Amino acid sequence: MSRSRFSFAARSVAAFGAVASLALAGCASSGSDEVSAGSKEDPIVIGIVSSGEAYWDTFKAKAEEEGIYVELKNFSDYQLPNQGLSDGDLDLNQFQHLQFLADYNVKTGSDLTPIGATAVYPLDLYSTKVDDVADIPDGAEVAIPNDASNQARALLVLQDAGLVKLKGGGTSFSTAADVVADESKVTVTALKADQTPTALQDPKVYAAIVNNDYVPNIDAAHQKPVYSTDADSSANDPYINVWVSRKADADNPTFKKLIEIYHESEVTDGVIEASGGTGVIKDNSPKDLQDILATIEKNEKAQG
Repeated sequence: MSRSRFSFAARSVAAFGAVASLALAGCASSGSDEVSAGSKEDPIVIGIVSSGEAYWDTFKAKAEEEGIYVELKNFSDYQLPNQGLSDGDLDLNQFQHLQFLADYNVKTGSDLTPIGATAVYPLDLYSTKVDDVADIPDGAEVAIPNDASNQARALLVLQDAGLVKLKGGGTSFSTAADVVADESKVTVTALKADQTPTALQDPKVYAAIVNNDYVPNIDAAHQKPVYSTDADSSANDPYINVWVSRKADADNPTFKKLIEIYHESEVTDGVIEASGGTGVIKDNSPKDLQDILATIEKNEKAQG
């Protein structure tokens, strides 16, 4: 998965009372209504993978202004924040997109729930040989990431660009084997994600889908994509990054307030800056996110 910059709850949230009322909004993990969730003694623990980003300091400071104390727990292994949430060691996590969450839920029988959106981060098409996707010749080779999540997404981008045709129209589980060769303009080669920028140096490779993290590895003169999908396209729905809680905590008012704070411009400006200006902030409602997740999980189960 690309750096799971890896959206936020709808801006209309339940009214949030005075700081004193926080004592009544206990997290499931606190085990006591007498301990104020979000207090100094019982901070809300959030699992993330980007603690070095400056916007988290802004977020924490703004939360404290509202009387909510947050503890950030950083992970380098993408599997651990979900396990920690399932086990009750975390109150929330914020690092993943819906496709990744669906995969975890289906494989582990969990019901972790998205309660707010953060952003969509691009997975765009780059080339050192042409300046426009229309100039990619018939039969050209295009490199894509080979990990399951990004491979399917990359193929959907190529289909959106008119370069390939996918069996059944493609899904967020498509692989290179689903490319319909005689109806596609290009051939596809799947590589490790960090190798796709390097592949652009190959004379045979006309373009590559490059994860946002690896765009700096492309020659600076060619870091403008030759094709990008619309962030609001339904093709990007599985890749909306989300705040996640246990299902029992989905309506926790303190969590809703934190998501509201995350959407304030002082924070989101930092989120966009940290993405190199490429992130697109999303504000899908929890219900919208949960519906998208349910569809992905249904499709994944159908894959067997």
